[in-house]
Amino acid sequence: MTTIQQEDFISSIAEALQFISYYHPIDFIQAMGEAWQREESPAAKDAIAQILMNSRMSALGKRPICQDTGIVVIFLKIGMEVRWESTLSIQEMADEGVRRAYLHPDNKLRASVLSDPAGKRSNTRDNTPAVVHMEVVPGSHLQVTVAAKGGGSENKSRFANLSPSANVADWVVEQLPTMGAGWCPPGMLGVGIGGTAEKAMLMAKESLMEPINIHTLRESGPRCRADELRLEIMERANALGIGAQGLGGLTTLLDVKIKEYPTHAASLPVAIIPNCAATRHLHFSLDGSGPAQLPPPSIDQWPDVEWQPAADARKVNLDQLTAEETQAWRPGDTLLLSGKLLTGRDAAHKRIADLYAAGEALPEGVDLTNRMIYYVGPVDPVGDEVVGPAGPTTSTRMDSFTELMLEKTGLIGMVGKAERGPATIESIKKHRSVYLIAVGGAAYLVAKAIKKSRIVAFEELGMEAIYEFEVEEMPVTVAVDSLGDSIHKSGPAAWKTEIESHS
Repeated sequence: MTTIQQEDFISSIAEALQFISYYHPIDFIQAMGEAWQREESPAAKDAIAQILMNSRMSALGKRPICQDTGIVVIFLKIGMEVRWESTLSIQEMADEGVRRAYLHPDNKLRASVLSDPAGKRSNTRDNTPAVVHMEVVPGSHLQVTVAAKGGGSENKSRFANLSPSANVADWVVEQLPTMGAGWCPPGMLGVGIGGTAEKAMLMAKESLMEPINIHTLRESGPRCRADELRLEIMERANALGIGAQGLGGLTTLLDVKIKEYPTHAASLPVAIIPNCAATRHLHFSLDGSGPAQLPPPSIDQWPDVEWQPAADARKVNLDQLTAEETQAWRPGDTLLLSGKLLTGRDAAHKRIADLYAAGEALPEGVDLTNRMIYYVGPVDPVGDEVVGPAGPTTSTRMDSFTELMLEKTGLIGMVGKAERGPATIESIKKHRSVYLIAVGGAAYLVAKAIKKSRIVAFEELGMEAIYEFEVEEMPVTVAVDSLGDSIHKSGPAAWKTEIESHS
């Protein structure tokens, strides 16, 4: 009989969450390094280089890879011979581990979890509760998998109950273009086939905890239908040309994982869940001898990739920006932004919309005339930092507010990540505005360009408050120009054609 002590479990969860906030799994980093070597698209190669450099910086600085430090998901396999020495439930112990990790003073992580999700949506302030899945299995050990799942990739999950005669690969590949780039490719795709609706979704999520090893499957060859599907989906998905950050390129997926379960004769449930470029998960075992030991990886295992701005990158002074200047930019242009940049996410946009609806003025300091707004919710700073990791959030969540913002505020442009919807692109074209993107998954690197930070409005919203950043050569790419041309359409289309011409 093995006895697991309450404190050992709590401290192991806390340490694991800190660990994965700044250390990528080595298999992921090495797969990204290989993708960088292969990549022929300059825009995609630049994005992958930023992700790799950001990963190394995070590992060395022990600060979050991404500003979205995720919602915690814990998988437990509890041996039948395990007993607990605890006054708390397993859920309560897991939540205490999350609380300690996310409030750690040396590496405070962003609290993104909201209670009352269909109502007030109030931030719990410590990222609790975790989502805990438990299974009782033979044995005397506690097997633990800890993950932190970002919202951008989680929002791109898909499920369907297909006809039993349907082609699973066809359905999966059809979904990928509809998922856009908000999940920050390249990454992994988890697929759950069979069982029931909830079982398929759970299998898809759990499959993402497995190592990247499709290269070994290619070498050994498939042994079952699931192996054949992995290889087929991988090849067909990468042939779409979506590429890193949806900019167009050779690598969209690093691996495809599949879990299966028997299902009803009338059903074929299929779920897909992507994992983003901030892949975060860790596995450990407790045997009653104490907390988990988590040796850090050697930094020598990171690919030797150093990102530098493109030689033709255009330097932009945000404090003197004019519409005439922005209207000369074209999709794919690389810019280095310097000057004052306001921020705002979903909640701030909703507050602004409510103020306009009530006929009230915007708060003092929120003057968007001829200015840019950055869609970001930064991590709190520690030590002498101006701001914590501050990468972009998925811009489509702001689409419903864009026409109002461009019509009413004098806003000249927006900075975020991933594509915009058709109506928003038409609004950008109508107002001769622009939309720029920063690299999702390079939050620590982006934060180094922020030299000053202050909250100017809605402080009670926490990370969703409006900040004013002073940035110095912050790297961005023009995604939608003032004519309404989008790199998220032209880039993948061009690379799909390029890939087809060589197949």
